[in-house]
Amino acid sequence: MGAHRRGAVRAGRPEPAATPAPAAPAGRDGYFDLLRAVALVRVVAYHTFGWAWAGMVFPSMGVMFGLAGTLMAGSLRRPALTVIRSRVRRLLPPFWFWGFFVVTAMLVHGWMPGWQIVYWIVPLGDPPGSAWAGQAWEIVWYLRTYLWFVLLSPLLLRVFRLSPVVVLVLSLVPVVVLTYVWQPPGGRLGSALTDLATFLFCWLLGFAHHEGVLGRLRPFTVAVVSSAALAYGGWYALTHRSAYGGTYDLDDNPLAQAFWSAGFVTLLMYAKECLPAGSTRASRSRLVTVFNARAVTIYLWHEVALILAVPLIDRFWEVPAFEAHLPLESQWFLFGVGWVLIGGFVLACGWAEDVAARRKPTLLPGGRAARMGA
Repeated sequence: MGAHRRGAVRAGRPEPAATPAPAAPAGRDGYFDLLRAVALVRVVAYHTFGWAWAGMVFPSMGVMFGLAGTLMAGSLRRPALTVIRSRVRRLLPPFWFWGFFVVTAMLVHGWMPGWQIVYWIVPLGDPPGSAWAGQAWEIVWYLRTYLWFVLLSPLLLRVFRLSPVVVLVLSLVPVVVLTYVWQPPGGRLGSALTDLATFLFCWLLGFAHHEGVLGRLRPFTVAVVSSAALAYGGWYALTHRSAYGGTYDLDDNPLAQAFWSAGFVTLLMYAKECLPAGSTRASRSRLVTVFNARAVTIYLWHEVALILAVPLIDRFWEVPAFEAHLPLESQWFLFGVGWVLIGGFVLACGWAEDVAARRKPTLLPGGRAARMGA
């Protein structure tokens, strides 16, 4: 889930489901489903603790764009307009449902938008909002970037197929240009260009996986190239901290984020090619299924949950037994309370994803799971 997407909150780790693992629907990949679930947990943890090293341990946003690119390439076997319409339909209703509450809360607190409120209808640019609710709405950058990648994918896939390896390597050039050659403009345009450039490689890497390009590469080649990208991204993050507020946090540093994510996600996706058939069955648990079917809901509502966890825990201090026996000052406790609230939002709001996907609304999905970007 850049600098503009970092939340200063503190908020449990979901317990493994005790129910038998459901059979994966046809066409699903347990390994990718597990990666998506881990990515979402890491996003919530980052927005809880603000760990600068979290992006290096697991670059969630790069992983999510890579997985979405794979799904998009597979879907483009159908007419492009049909695919784009389907993606937009699956994304916008949950976004509108969430946005209604966020916008209403901001209006009640004295915020008044201008014409830019149209970005709350179709987030082709960062939607406007008040500083009071900034932690809640700044995460829309991911949806905006995802939407642009969806719209550009028919053209990107055509270009990619002309010379896959060359295009994949050249996809890192835009972020280099924006760092060393040309300063992007401020505002919505600059933010959109920067995020697209940062994660373009990961999106096209999804194409490379689906088209079989990645699987045809030799392990030694993948290891060397990925290690070089990781080394450069890590070096740039550590040696240019002064230019990015004194931190090596990848979310504050587009160039480091792009290269570190490129190397990391390449290794993760290539590892899929090396796994024996059936080895990912363990990842098809009910919990992973729920995470994938409610990925948009979890992502959109997690910051709201973390925000609400703070005053809720403040009330716990008024109960002597809680004050005496619960670790109310611990961020891990806040993390746990945040996940309880996220679970509540999944139950209360997740049906919007079913409606968007034209499925029968359910409290918790079973064997069938929608995917973020599916």
